[in-house]
Amino acid sequence: MSHLTYLQAVLIGLLQGVSELFPVSSLGHGIIIPALIGRDWARNLNMTADKSPYLSFVVAVHVATAMALIVFYRRDWARIISGLLSSIRNRHISTSAERLAWLLIAATIPVGLVGLAFEHAIRTTLGRPWVAALFLTFNGVLLYAVEKLRNRSTAGAHRKGATAATTASATAHEHLEEDITGDVYLAASSVPTTVTATTAAHGHAGGDVDADAAADDRLGRLGWGETIGIGAAQILALLPGISRSGATIAAGLVRGLDHEDSARFAFLLATPVILAAGLLKLPELAGPEGNGILGQVFVGSLVAGVAAYLSLRFLTRYFHTHTLTPFAIYCTLAGLFSLAWLTLT
Repeated sequence: MSHLTYLQAVLIGLLQGVSELFPVSSLGHGIIIPALIGRDWARNLNMTADKSPYLSFVVAVHVATAMALIVFYRRDWARIISGLLSSIRNRHISTSAERLAWLLIAATIPVGLVGLAFEHAIRTTLGRPWVAALFLTFNGVLLYAVEKLRNRSTAGAHRKGATAATTASATAHEHLEEDITGDVYLAASSVPTTVTATTAAHGHAGGDVDADAAADDRLGRLGWGETIGIGAAQILALLPGISRSGATIAAGLVRGLDHEDSARFAFLLATPVILAAGLLKLPELAGPEGNGILGQVFVGSLVAGVAAYLSLRFLTRYFHTHTLTPFAIYCTLAGLFSLAWLTLT
């Protein structure tokens, strides 16, 4: 008999696709929500159980999320991979794309090493609902503290420094004005060009390739130390309830990036980590863990992939003008409520 129903697969897939990219912790929600629902949800969706089919399912939907990230940032990854190959061929790093490729590799190493060494121990000892609720609360407090305490004089300094180094044609598109209809006017000399707010926020829907390339160029100017520091923040996400995207966005803000570039870098950083972790454990579905749930895995992964892609479309626009504060408030309240419910019932 299957230990995972199609309804559970769809709902958990939707939860994964959204909460992996929103700074609210997919792992924390994946542990807490089944416990709050109780009954067969708590029994079937138990992350700490030995040879847990639920864990195998979660691994599969993580891979689907990584694929959505690759599709969404396909142009960026084409530039990054091309830069990596050219740097290897020429044995020299000379362009921002080449530098960004190696920065992403360097930033991924800390969480990769810690994850390989401690992921199983962390999951089995800390993968309990009340622990996840506690860390979810801490996640909210952390995000709020970063927003309130970061040095606002350095906010966006990286973007400003990169802009000063760009060509005159790129500089002409620097200042954005949004009218009440949501359309955005790019001030280029005396002739404004009108584009939609969606396209201005990111170029993947309509093709503002120059804006994407400029963002990658800014990120490619990060220092090695600060990049590794931002990447190392992903280690916190091994703790159930701490958000991967939240930790890396917060680290980027501390280093002086604005919200938009911090989110972009966080999503690029998350792609190889999520994909590698998923592919490493995906073969387990061929064993006992996958018995009777392959159909549910397919459906859940499809839902997770679509949800992740739509979440990216929203978040890239959201962080163009908004902060982490609403997510901080949600995580704090949701964590406290869950902790109280699980403790008192």
